[in-house]
Amino acid sequence: MESILAALLGYLAGSIPFGLLLTKAAGLGDVRQIGSGNIGATNVLRTGNKGLAAGTLLLDLIKGFAPVFAAGLIWSGDTGDIAKAFAAGGAVLGHCFPVWLGFKGGKGVATNAGVAFGLAWPMGLAYAFVWLSLLAIFRISSLAGLGAVIAAAAAAPLFGYPQFFPVMAAIALLIVYLHRANIARLAKGEEPKVGGKP
Repeated sequence: MESILAALLGYLAGSIPFGLLLTKAAGLGDVRQIGSGNIGATNVLRTGNKGLAAGTLLLDLIKGFAPVFAAGLIWSGDTGDIAKAFAAGGAVLGHCFPVWLGFKGGKGVATNAGVAFGLAWPMGLAYAFVWLSLLAIFRISSLAGLGAVIAAAAAAPLFGYPQFFPVMAAIALLIVYLHRANIARLAKGEEPKVGGKP
């Protein structure tokens, strides 16, 4: 029961489409009608509004962190770790497949960053370090995100949190799958850089 409740908590938080809500509130229309059609920060940036993109990034990160952190407060011990893992998976699934938008959401990178920090701060730091480093070097959002999600999964057992490896590995596989078109463009050298056109 704890696992189901935690997963539901994560899903409901993760499914809030902040990118869509912010761009509509700013009078910029439906962000799903531009660029990649996703609701994440990278696509919001394509509206030309860096403030909205930063706000989307922060809120998407928070909606990953909050349910995981809450699950850790509600449940403790081994039960708490299991609940946190289910909340983590639920949050990313909610962002990627929000029921309110016909199960068509974002790709989960920022939300998974929040999840990583919620599960264990060393995992979050590993995520942030790889994400920011690759973004600074290559200026390709998808490449940075893919590297970060894989790094976070690897960091779980390396930093003493093997109980979180299964959920982080599953999330990484999902995010890699959702980036399959990006991976194809990366292989061809055609993936756009941050701030460029899709």
